[in-house]
Amino acid sequence: MNDQVTEYIDQAPDDQKEIMLAIRKILHTAVENVQEAFKWSRPVFSKGKDFAYLKTAKTHVSLGFNSFQKLDDPDNLLEGTGKDMRHIKIRKLEEINAELLSDWFRSVSQ
Repeated sequence: MNDQVTEYIDQAPDDQKEIMLAIRKILHTAVENVQEAFKWSRPVFSKGKDFAYLKTAKTHVSLGFNSFQKLDDPDNLLEGTGKDMRHIKIRKLEEINAELLSDWFRSVSQ
C-alpha cells in the first residue's frame, strides 16, 4: 500500500473515504501484485501498466479505467469520451458492485 494513496483517502470526506477504501480492498483482492502510485494528484493502480485510478469530486468518487474496451458494460455505467479511458461515478457505498468491479479490474490489468 502506498502512503500517499492512504493519505489521499484519509483526507476525503467520510462517505467518499468509505467508498475508496471498499474499492481499494476489492482491487487488491481481485488483482494479484497490484501496485499503487500517486500520479496526477490521484491514486493510480498498475500491474506492469496503469489500469485504474480513483478521484474525489464534489458529490462522488470517480473510478477510472484505462483500456475500457476490454470491459463488458451491459448497463452502460461507463462515462466519458476519451480514446482509451472511461470512468464510473459512485455516490454511495451501496452502489458498489464488487463482483462487477472485480471482473473489470482483472480485465484491464492483463
